Amino acid sequence: MENQELLQYIYQTAEMGKYSTTELTKQLHGKDNKIKDILDDILDEYEKICKKTKKLLEKHKIEEKEIGLMAKMSASVSMKKEVLSDNSDASMADMLIKGLTMGSLEMSKKIDQYEKKVDDKVLDLAKDLHKFQEKRIEELKKFL
Repeated sequence: MENQELLQYIYQTAEMGKYSTTELTKQLHGKDNKIKDILDDILDEYEKICKKTKKLLEKHKIEEKEIGLMAKMSASVSMKKEVLSDNSDASMADMLIKGLTMGSLEMSKKIDQYEKKVDDKVLDLAKDLHKFQEKRIEELKKFL
């Protein structure tokens, strides 16, 4: 049961990250932002984590739960508002850092909660996602 809960959480976190990053990339299309290269890297990493998570979900015979439409719409509206207000690299980095920080804090809690209860591969995937979030936060700080 714990494997299922943590895997679902990882999957939904990575899916939401993938969705949000894709939406932000679309909204910055045609604009001259230097941050776009990092967005591409972030998207690639979220896609890799999604693939790994899907494999583990299949291995454990667990069906993935999709993110709700309301969560996606809320993220889209917030990003659109932010981009319209100020689409500078500093503003975009600030927005991304806030999102990644929330995700990182929650992932850290989940790792502590499930550390002794889940398979090593599931825990390793959670730790990989957490490391990725922390690394990207540090990289984005140069745009502030």
